[in-house]
Amino acid sequence: MTTTNDSLSPTDAPRPKEYVPEHTPRLDWHAQAPEVFKAMVRLDAAARQGVDPVILELVKIRASQINHCALCVDMHSKDALAAGESVERIIQLSAWEESQHFYTAKEVAAIELTEAITVLTDGFVPDAVYDKAAALFGEQELTQLIAAITVINAWNRFGVSTRQVPGHYKAGDHK
Repeated sequence: MTTTNDSLSPTDAPRPKEYVPEHTPRLDWHAQAPEVFKAMVRLDAAARQGVDPVILELVKIRASQINHCALCVDMHSKDALAAGESVERIIQLSAWEESQHFYTAKEVAAIELTEAITVLTDGFVPDAVYDKAAALFGEQELTQLIAAITVINAWNRFGVSTRQVPGHYKAGDHK
């Protein structure tokens, strides 16, 4: 005999998921170092100038994925969605090498440069990665892109080391 959901008794109804409790941050670094926080906000604003907003959010999401900064993944995914980015492109960022057809050549170069700058395991950014980006971005735009990648990595380090809590950010809160 087959049972459908329509014939379930109230005690057989599916129960809501019980999620793991939210962790608390280790410390409120914004309050403990307000001048550093203000300087980071100013640096972030300066670094983003001249960088395509779509590329900027893709870079921020990808660096945050690599660095396991859940707060920044949450924040920049929401900002990207609010700006009209597709869910599909955001999801594919974690596997961009196998899904490059979702991105423009410039976006791929920016994502590749983000990975090289974020993960300095060989101690340098490979010439091929830099040259690819330099061929697609003018010097000023490339400089700003490198600055933006550097800044998101700094934000990630604050977020991860102080265990900032994701899930509460509303798109545009920190614009």
